[in-house]
Amino acid sequence: MNRIHPTAIIEEGVVIGPGTAVWDNVHIRHGARIGGECIIGEKTYIAYGVEIGHRVKINAFVYICNAVTIEDGVMISAGTIFTNDRFPRATTPDLKHLRSSEPDEHTRPTLVREGATIGAGSIIGNDLVIGRFAMTGMGALVTKSVPDFHLAIGQPAVSVGCVCRCGQPLLRFQQQGAPARKEITCAACGLRYAIDNTAVEELDPPR
Repeated sequence: MNRIHPTAIIEEGVVIGPGTAVWDNVHIRHGARIGGECIIGEKTYIAYGVEIGHRVKINAFVYICNAVTIEDGVMISAGTIFTNDRFPRATTPDLKHLRSSEPDEHTRPTLVREGATIGAGSIIGNDLVIGRFAMTGMGALVTKSVPDFHLAIGQPAVSVGCVCRCGQPLLRFQQQGAPARKEITCAACGLRYAIDNTAVEELDPPR
């Protein structure tokens, strides 16, 4: 059973999976698809056509625009903003007509892969991928793709290390990158990884 706050605006054609909670003053536009067992925090906006997987946690004041796809198990912290146009304009060049808000040749996609975490106050660019179980630090300005399991921080965000599925840090990259190949066991949960330069391979992924 879903829990939909009475102040939430859910437009026609929205699909919401079982067990999902939608909190106060959320606005979900037509055609959006949200999986089961998700949490959509207060005052969040989800644009038309957005695809969200199962067990996704979206905190308050998040803006998710058209052309964003979010896979299962993602955490999107409060105040995150997604974008989908690198060179936006409000009007036509002669300033006489508003540009349509419908997707066009300027609209660029963003994909957030399974298990990733987006830190509070992050701004996510477009035409990029946030990798599996990757993490962005709070306030990150993400302008390029983040590889699987990487931790990216700063403005613009850069990869500074890698993290476990459980979220704990595994290794901090040195200026010249990581060792040629190194096997690491997470001190928190015991999962094992091989790190080759900056590429992360799971040695015993959960089944």
